Amino acid sequence: MRVLLHTCCGPCSIHPVEALKSEMEVAGYFFNPNIHPYTEWKARRDALAGYAAGIGLAMIYDDRYLLEEFIRGVVHRESERCSFCYALRLRQTAQTAREKGFDAFSSTLLVSPYQKHDLIRETGEVIAGQEGVPFLYRDFRPGYREATARSRELGLYRQKYCGCIYSEKDRYCRTRNGGITK
Repeated sequence: MRVLLHTCCGPCSIHPVEALKSEMEVAGYFFNPNIHPYTEWKARRDALAGYAAGIGLAMIYDDRYLLEEFIRGVVHRESERCSFCYALRLRQTAQTAREKGFDAFSSTLLVSPYQKHDLIRETGEVIAGQEGVPFLYRDFRPGYREATARSRELGLYRQKYCGCIYSEKDRYCRTRNGGITK
């Protein structure tokens, strides 16, 4: 079986790639228009490219930086931003998997305990039905801590937020009583 694995970054790729490679052929797919700013997007892409080359992981890079598309999809619907983001990235992965003849698609997002795991799974399954390519669900979270440690050992670039401008704000701009705390 050949699976196209949506990859958000190098550190999150470690465990899913290792787990899947023991069972099937895996190729990575980088498509992440949610990541802001561009320098963050580029740092994640470059770190992933170095890691993938080092382990011999075939990659497909969609280098379009479609930040405007992401923002248009979430503006005035910020509470639903994760749903839109997952759907945007997983749909593009499923379409690419179908076009390139892969048997299934999945995502490294399933490794993070900070992501909305059930929503990713539901979104992937709905898109699979619409696009005609099965969504390969795996709960990769048990490998998260070990992969995090390995990413540090490898010196991979590690981000501090999921990537979108809203998560960056949540991470760095804490508020109290409607005001900004320092």
